[in-house]
Amino acid sequence: LMRNDRTALTLKCPACSRATPHRFLYIKNGCDIFQCRDCGLGRTEASSFDPLAYYDDGYFSGRQSDGYADYRGAEPVLRREFARTVEFIQHRKPQGCLLEIGCAYGFFLDEARRAGFEVSGIEPAESAAAHAGDLGLNVICGLLNEATLESLGNLDVIVLLDVIEHLPDPQEALALLADHLRPDGIIVLTTGDFGSLAARSTGAHWRLMTPPQHLWFFNRASIASLAQSVGFRVESSDYPWKFVPFSLIAFQVGRMLGRKIAASPTGNRFAIPVNLFDAMRVVLSKAPPCPDTSPHDRAPQPAR
Repeated sequence: LMRNDRTALTLKCPACSRATPHRFLYIKNGCDIFQCRDCGLGRTEASSFDPLAYYDDGYFSGRQSDGYADYRGAEPVLRREFARTVEFIQHRKPQGCLLEIGCAYGFFLDEARRAGFEVSGIEPAESAAAHAGDLGLNVICGLLNEATLESLGNLDVIVLLDVIEHLPDPQEALALLADHLRPDGIIVLTTGDFGSLAARSTGAHWRLMTPPQHLWFFNRASIASLAQSVGFRVESSDYPWKFVPFSLIAFQVGRMLGRKIAASPTGNRFAIPVNLFDAMRVVLSKAPPCPDTSPHDRAPQPAR
């Protein structure tokens, strides 16, 4: 991509399902950030990004500036937050087979198992997947693909917590998940809202503008369009409060200020309720089939 050509590009937009005009926004972490002019989906141009190399133990232990400060150390706080998410899911689907994509150390899956779900997970980081296995969880180490899903059977709930923005092709991923979700199943996902006031006002300094790990930046319109393109509809969306470990807040603030703040046991134990209304929770369900509108089935029209 030539620098002088990037202001006017036509790129394939996974939400629009077609090539659309994109505008160049800015450069962040050496990556060009573009936005679809039709649906508003933001994207990172990072063709050399290798997720299997990126998501390692260091991603969860503070060795990468855009990862987690100390994921395992914050386990009690994370479990309390995950238990609230499980409760949210149970209002819509009380039980069944649940799969989490990007399940990390298995804390969410363990809470879902305690609530009565039959759980499984997919996680690319070897050490995280191994820890989940030590908890007795069925977690496959690797990336989302057809073979892995085939081995897990039909699913009632699929969960992607702050994951869809990491996937190289979110449309292909959702289409794949749709094939393995029961007709009355749901997908629960969380992701940043690129159309939020926080995102629009801070631009390249938005807390979730962390390429190359974040490849996509959704707003409400683009996530709905993406869902519709593979046969889903948005059943609900909201902006939940989250209890965030103080250590992670300090770590992220330090990153934005160009400093590295290490996690501490005290910071891991304490949580702060946070809501900048820039992170949305979306529930997707399979759209009902379109009614047959063939001439034989149409109701007779009154004579004019």
